[in-house]
Amino acid sequence: MSAAPKPTARGALILALVVYFVMKGFVPFGGTILYPLTLLATWVHEMGHGLTALALGGSFKSLDVFANGSGLAFTSSSHPWQSGLIAAGGLLAPPIVGAILLATSHGPRRARILLTGLCIAIVVSLAIWVRSLTGWLALPVVAAVLGAFVRWASPRKTMILAQLVGIVLAIDTVSGSGYLFSAEVKVDGDVRPSDITNVAKAFGGSYVSWGLLLAGVSFSLLALGLYLAWRGDGKVKPPRTK
Repeated sequence: MSAAPKPTARGALILALVVYFVMKGFVPFGGTILYPLTLLATWVHEMGHGLTALALGGSFKSLDVFANGSGLAFTSSSHPWQSGLIAAGGLLAPPIVGAILLATSHGPRRARILLTGLCIAIVVSLAIWVRSLTGWLALPVVAAVLGAFVRWASPRKTMILAQLVGIVLAIDTVSGSGYLFSAEVKVDGDVRPSDITNVAKAFGGSYVSWGLLLAGVSFSLLALGLYLAWRGDGKVKPPRTK
């Protein structure tokens, strides 16, 4: 009996891309199936706001995740430039985390470590920051699914999930590119200035110009993550010599 083929980073990446685009465009209710990952992307976005605030010496009071995929982070800071960076931190958090997942989950062991790290981060945020009903109901389910893959899924399936999560996060900001060029956004029924408007208010200039800049950064992170994921199998280790 021959051994099962070893899962490869390129194979996992290809399958994850196929799953993502098929679910999004060609499978009925595909968006519904990917809905938990949409909420995960919202959580990463809001955590990006909050952790940026903490890194800059501000405060991160709580975050809400809503059923329609929107979210809200409650932060405070002392200076306008800090508010601008906090707003940008939320926009860039999903592509940064997604690129890291794509670039580093080259093997089952790394994939399990990264998914475990996400599970732990979700659980910690539930205890400290999450305050919305949707967040309390949905995020534990997302963490449980990730944890189940880590514990029971095959190496290949674990790698595919890690790459799929990376793709969803890396694409999140640019797939909703209209948000990057919107002055206002409706969150939980209330109209608020968008993140990109807050960036423009803090640093000056047009929110459209800042949207173009952050869209370029997000696309670059996506491209870098995909490139490094594809190169994951290209490094051949030299044979050991005695």
